[in-house]
Amino acid sequence: MSETTTSKIKTLTTSTFDSEIGNGDTYLVDFWAPWCGPCMQQLPILEQFADSEPKGVTVAKVNITDEPGIAEKLGIRSIPTMIVFRDGEEVLRHTGLAAPAQLAKLVE
Repeated sequence: MSETTTSKIKTLTTSTFDSEIGNGDTYLVDFWAPWCGPCMQQLPILEQFADSEPKGVTVAKVNITDEPGIAEKLGIRSIPTMIVFRDGEEVLRHTGLAAPAQLAKLVE
């Protein structure tokens, strides 16, 4: 199954992760895998949230199958997991499906 995301969702990789989340912005990063059923359920919810253009928040994804080092470094044990980063630091973590309203609360 290929990844299909809106252009408003950034895809982070090992080579871009640290520089992106460390740039001073707020990031909501979804850790997912294409073989994960709940992750596929989360995708349209995340796209809807990103399309709402949450003020001051960059929405991003990390495919843990392609980027296992990032998942290991952050201790991702279950997916989907969403982490909010501010100024490169983790401030909040949510594991499991999240509705758009829950995503908005995460980044408040």
